[in-house]
Amino acid sequence: MMRFPRLLSIAVLALLFSGCSMFQKPYPGMLESELVGIRGKPDAEYLDGDIKTLEWTAPATGQYTYMARIAPDGRMVSDEQVLTVERFSSLKPGISTKYDVLRTVGHPNRLESEYLSLPESEVWAYRYKEEGVWNSMMSIHFDRKGVVKRLENGIDPLYVRDN
Repeated sequence: MMRFPRLLSIAVLALLFSGCSMFQKPYPGMLESELVGIRGKPDAEYLDGDIKTLEWTAPATGQYTYMARIAPDGRMVSDEQVLTVERFSSLKPGISTKYDVLRTVGHPNRLESEYLSLPESEVWAYRYKEEGVWNSMMSIHFDRKGVVKRLENGIDPLYVRDN
């Protein structure tokens, strides 16, 4: 009877000490190949001079997007969750373009991008945890030329309850 718990304990310890990547967190200096081994293939890549940025976007109902910067030697320089008020605030209406938005906060939630015909604008929506607490949605409106017209922040309708 005591054999099963003992075997289970040994198996868990072996897994923990084996260096299994599912328990590993990204750290500065990590090789790009190791990072991809942990997170999987990135959803997008951006070049800024000789620095490569890799993007991992959450599924349609997710509230996070991670971006890692990779130096020319293939090692990670930084890794951060980019759906934050600070990142959204860096986007400037009348100046920032779709490409600037992609490089700053990544791709929108797939189900939340739409085109509005009356004001002739495209809207990209991002679900995120504002200040790590509130279920929020940032909507970024673009004009026909792909320039940011305005940003609107509000409660994520996915989490609004009907009372």
